[in-house]
Amino acid sequence: MRPSLLINGLSEHTLPVADRGLAYGHGLFETIALNGSEPTAWQAHLERLKAGAKRLHIPLPDNIDQSLQQDLQTLLAPQVSPTQRQVLKITITRGCGGRGYAVDDTVPINRIVQLSEFPSYPDNPAQQGITTRLCQTRLAIAPQLAGIKHLNRLEQVLARAEWSATDIREGLVLDAEGYLMEGTMSNLFWCKNGVLYTPSLDRCGVKGIVRQRIIALAEEKNITLHTGLFTADVLQQADEVFLCNSIIAIWPVIKCIMTDQYQPEWSIGPITRDLQSLLAAEGIF
Repeated sequence: MRPSLLINGLSEHTLPVADRGLAYGHGLFETIALNGSEPTAWQAHLERLKAGAKRLHIPLPDNIDQSLQQDLQTLLAPQVSPTQRQVLKITITRGCGGRGYAVDDTVPINRIVQLSEFPSYPDNPAQQGITTRLCQTRLAIAPQLAGIKHLNRLEQVLARAEWSATDIREGLVLDAEGYLMEGTMSNLFWCKNGVLYTPSLDRCGVKGIVRQRIIALAEEKNITLHTGLFTADVLQQADEVFLCNSIIAIWPVIKCIMTDQYQPEWSIGPITRDLQSLLAAEGIF
């Protein structure tokens, strides 16, 4: 039986309790869409992983690219259909250490690679749009951790716990000073008068791979784009709002529940649709 999980290249399902990823969240992860045997935006994910590892003082081995490629080949079925979609998750921890925060430089990292089914969205949110809500949980301002996909996701867990209604698909989160940042699992964009906006993520939040690609596409297609610090009321004047990540690509937002009385709505506009088409043409559906 082909394994779905590898730890350091071996078919294992356990980690030592002394792993620093468990003890301190000292690690990183990447979530990557697979089209057949092809990982989407592979190099971009690897570059973010390496940048995050450098920031967190995690010494990746020189052959990390080859090791991850070998892990993927081990997990994939020999004749995987090119139309089959799966999700690849890569987790890197600083490895096992003793009690205390100090790191033993001789300790090797732990490399965890897992393959899972692609999520099903029978309500077709990419075409129909979604309802979101504004979360009360705030993101701490932490420039040293901003942008990278580290293992400390408790703020997102607490924000996601704020609702259980199935018709609300995502929550928007602010930082500690009240500025819009992102979704609990996604990045945020909006449009006004043909101009594209997205929050700056230099203080907190994750600089998503699809977000990076959308920013690049805006430059290629001469779409004016502004990044900065914005309060939530800017969405009231927006013409289009959408969210993105590596699995959902782009989901248009058609409504946001900010308070019981304040629930702005939007149409799915041409910039959103054009960007969806551009990503689809690149294999990012």
